[in-house]
Amino acid sequence: QVQLVESGGGSVQAGGSLRLSCAASGRTSSAKAMAWFRRAPGKEREFVAGITWSGSSTRYADSVKGRFTISRDNAENTVYLQMNSLKPDDTAVYYCAADGALRSDIRVGIPSYDYWGQGTQVTVSS
Repeated sequence: QVQLVESGGGSVQAGGSLRLSCAASGRTSSAKAMAWFRRAPGKEREFVAGITWSGSSTRYADSVKGRFTISRDNAENTVYLQMNSLKPDDTAVYYCAADGALRSDIRVGIPSYDYWGQGTQVTVSS
């Protein structure tokens, strides 16, 4: 089993920045590609960004391209999401997820991810 714990959420004004962290523990070798998802009030959970196990490839939702950056430190078993130029529409609970399968691509579908964190709230005010 892999345990994922997110941190770094909070409240910020539009245009501001936040950096989310996701620390993995347990059988971390089972965590291959990692991703961030979010669920805004009244909406379905959606893919935000993903990164392969090696960190050589990333993928972003169109809504965050150019503003968010995902990275990972495998030595620290941690994945990060740097969020810049935040907008009120970015307000959501952000979840970290791990894909247990070693793939060459980054999946955007929720069923592809085997492990999930509890989420961290991000609130952006106008």
